Amino acid sequence: MDSLYVVMPAYNEEANIEDTVKAWYGILEGKSESSRLVIADSGSTDRTHEILMNLQKEYPQLEILENTDRQHGPKVIALYDYAIKNGIDYIFQTDSDGQTDPAEFDKFWKRRSKYDGIFGLRNKRGDGKSRAFVERVVCALLKMYFGVNIPDANAPFRLMKTEIVKKYLYKMKSDYNLPNIMMTTYFVYYHEKYKFIPISFKPRQGGVNSVNIPKIVGIGWKALGDFRELKRGMK
Repeated sequence: MDSLYVVMPAYNEEANIEDTVKAWYGILEGKSESSRLVIADSGSTDRTHEILMNLQKEYPQLEILENTDRQHGPKVIALYDYAIKNGIDYIFQTDSDGQTDPAEFDKFWKRRSKYDGIFGLRNKRGDGKSRAFVERVVCALLKMYFGVNIPDANAPFRLMKTEIVKKYLYKMKSDYNLPNIMMTTYFVYYHEKYKFIPISFKPRQGGVNSVNIPKIVGIGWKALGDFRELKRGMK
């Protein structure tokens, strides 16, 4: 029976985290006993951590990574590294803000034997036109730098074979801000077996997004230099 880690970064998600855990925990049913819902929560200044600790009493397959960087990207890297080190078969990454729908997971899981990575495609986004525009710019840059055609590089709805993630994770520094963008790029660039499947993407269900447009622009500007450096390491 295949093992699965459903992994999520969290930061100041007290408005969403309980509903998110309850919604996604059922995905572990029918998977191996080593399967877990793993949430990286470090640096939250609200009640996120307290809520998670209380939820652990009710949900024994919930694990919390506390000693990670507070930023989203490094948390994702730490979660992937944790799955690799625990010998898990599959990693499914999503976010803890309630924008994704666990009802759509099964269509990914059913296809897992055919692909090394299955990535969500947000044809319609509930989080605003500005973020959709940023994604289009990112995909254009990836085509320019790496020669890859990717319709959605950063969707937080992705099922990947852990052995393939391991091939590429350590090409990035542990504090890299855009690991999902580069992970998607590696899958496509190196011709792994991959597929993009349309998913829904709701507006944030509560709280305030810690990554605003000015911050995205700053991260994106730094990403240009990162892309050049990472491209030099690709054959």
